[in-house]
Amino acid sequence: MDAVHPDALSPRLDALTGLPGRDAARLRLGEWLDRGEPVHALLIGLRRFDAVNLAYGSAAGDAALAEVAARIRHFAHGEIDGAWIAARGGGGQFLLIATEACSRERWQMVGGQVLDLLAGPIPVGGHTLRLSPRGALIRSLGGEDSDSLLDRLGQALSSVMTATGRRMLWADGEATRAGRSAAQLEGDLLRAIDLGEIEVVFQPQWSCADDRLAGAEALARWNHPRLGRIGAGALFAIAERADHVAQLSRHIAQTALVGARDWPKPLRLSLNVTPNDLAQGNFAQDLAALVSASGFPAERLTLEVTEQVLLADIAQAALALEELAARGMRIALDDFGAGFCNFRYLKLLPLHYLKLDRSMIEGAEDPRDLAVLRAILAMAGALDLSVIAEGVESEAQRRLVAAEGCATYQGFLRAQPLGASEFMALARA
Repeated sequence: MDAVHPDALSPRLDALTGLPGRDAARLRLGEWLDRGEPVHALLIGLRRFDAVNLAYGSAAGDAALAEVAARIRHFAHGEIDGAWIAARGGGGQFLLIATEACSRERWQMVGGQVLDLLAGPIPVGGHTLRLSPRGALIRSLGGEDSDSLLDRLGQALSSVMTATGRRMLWADGEATRAGRSAAQLEGDLLRAIDLGEIEVVFQPQWSCADDRLAGAEALARWNHPRLGRIGAGALFAIAERADHVAQLSRHIAQTALVGARDWPKPLRLSLNVTPNDLAQGNFAQDLAALVSASGFPAERLTLEVTEQVLLADIAQAALALEELAARGMRIALDDFGAGFCNFRYLKLLPLHYLKLDRSMIEGAEDPRDLAVLRAILAMAGALDLSVIAEGVESEAQRRLVAAEGCATYQGFLRAQPLGASEFMALARA
């Protein structure tokens, strides 16, 4: 099932975060429960958030809430397979509800990942804010209605907000179980590649000009035997702790290149490049060797880098990317508009594409947001960069990015990530 875009649920979105409100979430929750679908929910509260407003001002507090909403949306898009909705409750409360069927241990892991993400530093107006999120977890019971579920969830959050030394609580009153420890997960990952648990799937990309298939972005996920599917974000976080990123990246690149080897021309493959990749002094040479051995044409390969990838050593990153560009590969600056948008990168890197963060598309019905989008596209045109739109989930968004001059788009409007054989069937259709 496709992710639920807020605009499809309610025309009344929160002006600050762009999320639907609690009533829209209650309505969708009720529909899922009435159909007997398995529902999991996470209610998030920001502890001592009033202190942020007092210390830094309400404008900084508002910016922090908007960033929290963006992080929750970004996480859900990448990590949840089933339908989901993210909503804003009162004050500093946020709600994430999903119909993804998963174990109690898996949903607890999701909750922990979201809280970790929200606890990360938030740069606002020259300051760095650190929030203290707490969470309440729930799995629906047979015959339960939305009011009952949300009431139990709210009571659990109230309890954990005042508890000392605890950040999550299940709504049945049970404290979060220890589950699978970080050390166990790291050990599992070291064996996962050999056991064939790391899967590479392909998110199709489409031409805005004629709506024809243009290629795909390779994405990794871990089919854990106990926890179920673990998305790329959590997978690489575990790999980072286990010092296993280089091996994981190589496996993903090799698997994707071999899987794309027989794609018909001119379909392109996009690979994500991590900070650890570029920190390796021989990364360019190793990747070039992988591409050559796979038989996939280098000139049809795009490497996607984010600002986070470039923060450590921009000079070293530029040298590696220049070497790969000289071999015919294309370079894309990913998630443009989500971070600080350091325009220095546009000058220093051998770029061919700008890939817009989904937030650039989600709010484009607002005149100011549309003006920002048009300014980015004009700048890209002046620099001879093609623009890829990410997160296109409605026909209106597709028409918008095509009309404004984007070259390519991807998103759940046309397809979710596909396995290698499924993508090949699509390519040959």
